[in-house]
Amino acid sequence: MKLLFLIGNAAVGKMTVGQELMKITNLRLFHNHMTIEPVIEVFGYYDSRIIQRLREVFFEEFAATEQYGMIFTCMWAFDEQSDWDYIEQIKEIFRRKNRDTEFYYAELVASQEIRLQRNATENRLKHKASKNDIAASSRRLLHNDETYRLESYDGEIPFGNYIKIDNSALTPEETAKRIREYFHL
Repeated sequence: MKLLFLIGNAAVGKMTVGQELMKITNLRLFHNHMTIEPVIEVFGYYDSRIIQRLREVFFEEFAATEQYGMIFTCMWAFDEQSDWDYIEQIKEIFRRKNRDTEFYYAELVASQEIRLQRNATENRLKHKASKNDIAASSRRLLHNDETYRLESYDGEIPFGNYIKIDNSALTPEETAKRIREYFHL
């Protein structure tokens, strides 16, 4: 089994690239808002504890299947040890269910200006109801940029099977194709 962590800052295009990557590989897409949106809808607010529990169920059940693999999109605060630990927790879930799981890391980067533009795209708003208040979503994006370091330093990612792509001038299809070809997915 393969698990591709598709990481990057808010509105960099993780979900959209993941959608395109799913079309050209046998990987299934599990974007982070697939658990965020239902929690907000049911509880009326964001609750990270509930979101984490839901994700664990998805990871455990998926890892036990005969599927080719999964794309998981997430933001990774490289200056927060808890985010490093979370990636390791996810990997451990897959290892427990399938010792042969291969892990891949594709980091997308783009300028804040481009990400603010992408923050209001039709596809993003369609799949992420919590982003429909564009002004509030843009404020969160700016706040996250000020609060966390959501882009890795060169050489910081210690894992094999890693690629960093500036997708500022690339279409989602082009970015997905680069990832597929780089990892031979």
